[in-house]
Amino acid sequence: MPRYLLPAALMAASAAGFQATTATHAGVDFERQVRPILQKCLPCHGAQQQMNGLRLDEGHAALRGGYSGAAIVAGNSASSPMILRLTSDRQGFFMPPAGDRLAAGEIATLRAWIDHGAPWPSPRKTAPAVRSSSHWSFQPLVKPAPPAVRGRSWVRNPIDAFVLSRLESEGIAPSPEAVKTTLVRRASLDLTGLPPPPELVDEFLRDSSPDAWDRLVDRLLASPHYGERWARWWLDLAHYADSDGYEKDQVRPYAWRWRHWVIEALNRDLPFDRFTIEQLAGDLLPGATNEQRVATGFLRNTLTNREAGVDRAEARFEQLVNRANTVGTVWLGLTVGCAQCHDHKYDPITQRDYYRLFAFFHAAEEENVDAPLAGEAGPYLRALPEYRKQRAELLREFEAPALQAEWEEKIGGAIREPGKVLEWDFALTSMKAMFDRAERVLKTEPARRSPRDQARLTDYFVRSPGPALGRDKKTLERLKELREKLEKLDSGFPALTQAPVMVRDQDAGGGAHLHLRGDWRQKGIPVEPGLPAVLSTAPAAPGADRLALARWLVSRENPLTARVTVNRLWQELFGRGLAATAEDFGAQGERPTHPGLLDWLAAELVDRGWSLKQFHKLLLTSATYRQSSRVRPELVSRDPDNRLLARQARLRLSAEAVRDVALAAGGLLHTAVGGPSVRPPQPAGVAELGYANSVKWKESEGTDRYRRGLYIHFQRTTPYPMLMNFDAPDSNVSCTRRQRSNTPLQALNLLNDPVFVEAAHALAWRVEQEASGGFGDRLDYAFRLCLAHPPSAEERERLGRFFDQYSGILRNQSAAAGPVSAWAAVSRVLLNLDEFITRE
Repeated sequence: MPRYLLPAALMAASAAGFQATTATHAGVDFERQVRPILQKCLPCHGAQQQMNGLRLDEGHAALRGGYSGAAIVAGNSASSPMILRLTSDRQGFFMPPAGDRLAAGEIATLRAWIDHGAPWPSPRKTAPAVRSSSHWSFQPLVKPAPPAVRGRSWVRNPIDAFVLSRLESEGIAPSPEAVKTTLVRRASLDLTGLPPPPELVDEFLRDSSPDAWDRLVDRLLASPHYGERWARWWLDLAHYADSDGYEKDQVRPYAWRWRHWVIEALNRDLPFDRFTIEQLAGDLLPGATNEQRVATGFLRNTLTNREAGVDRAEARFEQLVNRANTVGTVWLGLTVGCAQCHDHKYDPITQRDYYRLFAFFHAAEEENVDAPLAGEAGPYLRALPEYRKQRAELLREFEAPALQAEWEEKIGGAIREPGKVLEWDFALTSMKAMFDRAERVLKTEPARRSPRDQARLTDYFVRSPGPALGRDKKTLERLKELREKLEKLDSGFPALTQAPVMVRDQDAGGGAHLHLRGDWRQKGIPVEPGLPAVLSTAPAAPGADRLALARWLVSRENPLTARVTVNRLWQELFGRGLAATAEDFGAQGERPTHPGLLDWLAAELVDRGWSLKQFHKLLLTSATYRQSSRVRPELVSRDPDNRLLARQARLRLSAEAVRDVALAAGGLLHTAVGGPSVRPPQPAGVAELGYANSVKWKESEGTDRYRRGLYIHFQRTTPYPMLMNFDAPDSNVSCTRRQRSNTPLQALNLLNDPVFVEAAHALAWRVEQEASGGFGDRLDYAFRLCLAHPPSAEERERLGRFFDQYSGILRNQSAAAGPVSAWAAVSRVLLNLDEFITRE
């Protein structure tokens, strides 16, 4: 290592306390004298080379910033923040923060070194350090051979060999196969989220061929409702919502367009590797299509803080943090967010690793693009010339162009000279919060703005004309009239769907930095996009972008994505992942109960071209999946959580599915696939809980009231109560596994919610209209609609007595009451059964 020597005269002039030291030395040895002193300034002593941005192996990094921003400032020790901290007595400010303070001679050494220019050894050119870990989830993915088992006749595919091998080692036999009515309902709920119609059940019961089950599975996988069922799984991971979140929680009118893409992608079985790449970097693909750009709406599910008092740089930082954390959770199954402020305490993820992941999203910008659905473009394009003509006439009539130019000059002045006119500073601050990319649009000459940006800016001006025009009552009234006429014009114009997407930000500037202690205000060393060192044997290529990240996530080099994904797919069908902590495959997570099976499944998913439909068929055609879910008394204490998979699991349906099966049983469910969100009836007072009464819940009319729960508008601050009662996630962060609770609120919801009361009455009407014969025949039909099987003798007897008693009560109360009312009571009983809201 080279030595850097300082003239003794310079050192002698720096401090009297240093003179004795310099008398015996011709200069200062950086390695022997300076570096040890600098290391004392760190929160942790020793050979650590990086802490909160201060690196002792790179001089350029230390000169830019050190611990808590204590830059060295070479050439002037009097101005050095580091010297200021070293000599301060202020608690919480002085350095070092722990241990003994530096001696006067040590400080003098640093002063002399700084005044001489703070010369630093040139860094040696070494290969990037590759950290290794013995943790199971970080190991390369190797496909194990299925184990040999004694009960080979039970094995239907390799999954069963792994499961049976573990059971045989424990001396436990698997459960028998479930009855066919249970199997058809289970498969239908698992693959489509809907109960099987009676004709499908009858067809399966009549089919005695050896491949009857395989053909049923194929039929369900081909259903357009498959994409809806599995889109809900993915939306949880993406923390999808129809509003911004935070206090104002503004509605996102086209958030659903990405959801629509997800449904279609799953229905056409877009391979999961492509599914990943398009959502993280579809806009960066060569020759990217509009639908591939729409896919990047995955990254637009972050919350947006529109509080005027929040610095826009802080708001954007929080969004980038959310994106990095979400990617870490969804594809790596790691708690990478723990490294935002410091190195991860348990997993081999450094703070620098975290901000290298963060850096992939630094050069991405939010944008909205036209993304019409089938049939929208024609009417829109035909009406566009007349619409533009009428809009331009309205703007001229109300002299909006001249007024807007005056407004732009004033608010532009607040950009150029902040602090000069405070009321315009306030107007600009508010605009930045409510108008996306405000400064960029304002700084662009009107002739060079996109038509969308110009129209957005005009609409914003008409709504918020600023302090000057705001004091002119006559002009303000005119602008209000103009706003109303523009809204009326827009309401009669054919809609063209837009989509929130990500685009490359050509003006990101400055690059990404490590943020000291995770604070957006304190930038440490600059970082380039890069991959976690523990998972990647090579650094990211120069200029790596989101596309490089996405391709690496689904590459053979990364063993986590395949393991994490198959574990969550297994969790959906068996109630528990092979590794129970689906959100954490790190050191604090649970080890898998069947590690060989997990690796075999992960490798199999890759070998099958990442096809989710093929993978689902693999799971459903196993004997493990087809077991009865009946609890076995001999295993209650030995394996209460069914970790050994000696049976199937009884699973309470998801919040959305509880509502869907009730509507389906009553014949009310509108099964159109895709499209905008809807607002079904909800209890009074819920929307009023939103910010300043700004949340409006106008109930959907017609068939939209009866769409699937997947499409219910999700307002982050005032979510649909029924969904929350049944454990839907809050959509603020990625949800890898839903909780399943059992509360009185759920029972009250099923009994009294208008949606479920209406479904019960519809089921009663349907039984009366569609079933012939007496009470027994109609009860059979009601059971088939709700549970896919006929009632037992005990159920038939008890419900018969209930029907007779209720009919008698109604006859005594009103001569107008007929049998439909009694059937409505029976229907409410059926829709409130535990079996009805449970997947056996």
